[in-house]
Amino acid sequence: MATTGATRDAPTVVARPVAPCVVRRCGVATAVAARRSALGLALCLSVLGCAGEHQGPGTPTGARAPAAEVAAREARFALDPGEAGDEPADTQILFGDLHVHTTFSADAYILSLPMMGGEGAHPPADACDYARFCAALDFWSINDHAEGLTPAHWRETKDAIRTCNAVAGGTPDTVAFLGWEWSQVGLTAEDHYGHKNVVFRELDESRVPRRAIAAPRPDFRAAPMPLVARVALPLLYLSERQRYFDYFRYLDEVEATPLCPEGVPASELPDDCHEVARDPAELFERLDASPADHLVIPHGTSWGLMTPPGTTWDRQLAPGQHDPTRQGLIEVYSGHGSSEEYRAWDSAIDAPGEPVCAPPGPGHLPCCWRAGEIIRERCADPTSDECERLVEKARRDYVASGIAGHHTVPGATVEDWLDCGQCRDCFLPAFNLRPGMSVQYALARGGFGPNGGPPARFRFGMIGSSDTHGARAGNGFKEGKRRGLTEGRGPSGLAKRLTADGREPVAETEVVRVQDLPLASRRYVERGASYLTTGGIVAVHARARDRDSIFDALERREVYATSGDRILLSFDLVNGPGNRVVRMGGEVDGLAAAPRFRVRAAGAFEQKRGCPAWVEDALTPDDVERLCLGECYNPGDRRRRITRVEVVRIRPQQSEDEPIASLIDDPWRSLPCPASEAGCSVEFEDPEFPSAGRETLYYVRAIQEPTLAVNGAGLRCEWNDAGECTRVRPCYGDDRTSFDDDCLAEIEERAWSSPIFLTPAG
Repeated sequence: MATTGATRDAPTVVARPVAPCVVRRCGVATAVAARRSALGLALCLSVLGCAGEHQGPGTPTGARAPAAEVAAREARFALDPGEAGDEPADTQILFGDLHVHTTFSADAYILSLPMMGGEGAHPPADACDYARFCAALDFWSINDHAEGLTPAHWRETKDAIRTCNAVAGGTPDTVAFLGWEWSQVGLTAEDHYGHKNVVFRELDESRVPRRAIAAPRPDFRAAPMPLVARVALPLLYLSERQRYFDYFRYLDEVEATPLCPEGVPASELPDDCHEVARDPAELFERLDASPADHLVIPHGTSWGLMTPPGTTWDRQLAPGQHDPTRQGLIEVYSGHGSSEEYRAWDSAIDAPGEPVCAPPGPGHLPCCWRAGEIIRERCADPTSDECERLVEKARRDYVASGIAGHHTVPGATVEDWLDCGQCRDCFLPAFNLRPGMSVQYALARGGFGPNGGPPARFRFGMIGSSDTHGARAGNGFKEGKRRGLTEGRGPSGLAKRLTADGREPVAETEVVRVQDLPLASRRYVERGASYLTTGGIVAVHARARDRDSIFDALERREVYATSGDRILLSFDLVNGPGNRVVRMGGEVDGLAAAPRFRVRAAGAFEQKRGCPAWVEDALTPDDVERLCLGECYNPGDRRRRITRVEVVRIRPQQSEDEPIASLIDDPWRSLPCPASEAGCSVEFEDPEFPSAGRETLYYVRAIQEPTLAVNGAGLRCEWNDAGECTRVRPCYGDDRTSFDDDCLAEIEERAWSSPIFLTPAG
């Protein structure tokens, strides 16, 4: 293949002029040799990276969605008062995505490369076009990783979002918001805060920050590319070498940007430096240097792919580390699964001296325990004392290695680990769920200071998002196209063999320090690929179809999340003080009566194949295939049925010694819905609230009839009669799983309301 590619591409390469930097930095002799040989030119340029071109933001399509299409959305997403209750006349439901990456993010750029089975660059203009035409979203925000955004890329991002809004028109088909992602990751539970998206209301240059503010992750600014890779990759993928040269140019641009000096106020920093905030408190402080109204939205909180074992929300209730005025929303679901549910287990338990491996319990197999069993299977005599010593050592070594535990067992395969670390009874859970970072844990936890004041609280509203790294905002409207609509792409053939664990599968483990591992090896991406889904979405109850109305609804927490389907949902307290209606996200202090609630829900429309005619008129056929992958939001006439409404009740801690699990009633109620497409309207009340005398919050889940979904069964376990996983069939990102296999399994798509927070009278 390589020889054929070199022969085919040679005339084109020789015809290209030699870049001035070749003569300047390689020398005349090398430059002359490069003129004579495609291989010589590729070698010289790959070493220097000087043939790469800066990849800008691109230009979005100038066409607009027809006014009739926008009006049809408003009718489509209104709860019918004749079928599903009385929809408040002053709001409309709009759907969006507040977590979108383009190839301005370093990890998204890597995923776009040939070695990862990538499709090529998807700049901000692609995100604009996908949101407007493929997904037909009402709003979206760009959230490239600040760690890889140079000041020049940030300026281009701002211009791209302004351009997207300009082409969307005065009565917009889509509203585009400006933002970035602050991507902090700690190596241990003691220094981990996690990822947060920053989203701005405004676009005015004088009000938004001059620089994106990054987390302190030098190795994530741009993944280090050793010299051997700069030489080898363009040669291995000779026909697509320009994509690598462009990526090397991107790396050089990021690496050439100096870090801003420490201790200097943000307003006094130079424009062309990389600004860093070490923790949420410093992030909030630096954001205050700009007057733009903004939101800070935690996400991926319980992902075990990067969150160290034992991490909890506790340290983020410390003074300054949480600001409820701007951090009022949380991403409960994305293309990395659900972070909603709490379970009273973890991979290790505290013991005198050091943590020890927790034994298996109902619905959970700790990976430290499985490490011991893998070693037992390798022992010559599994019943011997020596084997038992090695088994116990394996469990200790795994716990001691934290997030690097999967490296402690030499030569272990994905299949060897079975389904350890996973939540077996959660809905599409995040890989290696960290229960102490779940949304339910956050809502139940209280922060108790030394002075006996009222406990600190998290009062989050719920949103869903895609977390797409292919610029495909709101990509969860159809199930399929796994490798295009999820991050389930991995190293191809040769690249995979070069990164494989070549250690002998011996019966002896070793402690591994995560800081000693290359960045690409720290996460168990091979196992995690089975937990990547098409993305979620956020819905707002907005008073108008414009930027301020959407942002106001987000600030009010009058929002809900879905797992991707455009389910309609409304959740109200109907007997608030003075008999006023309090909508989802609201707070009520001093309620004396038993609260009474009303839920209205309707299922998503079934999708027709392909794209509607108005999209095919707006985009070229090539873009319909390249960007939309041939599929758009294209609703039919039939709604899927809502089968039930589940109510979750949480009573936040009143004292620090209250067990979290005892405070979460999930589900507290399960209310059946009629077998009808028309929707569901149910009411319920809590007669225990007045006598309980404590803060209580309620939220609901609208559950839709079963349908097939990508990676719906995770690792696809085979179970024995005891409920144990005995074999897995992972859904790999590389060619070990057929590229045509979407790993479909039945799930119940759902919507999560934001909670209503109640404090009793007295």
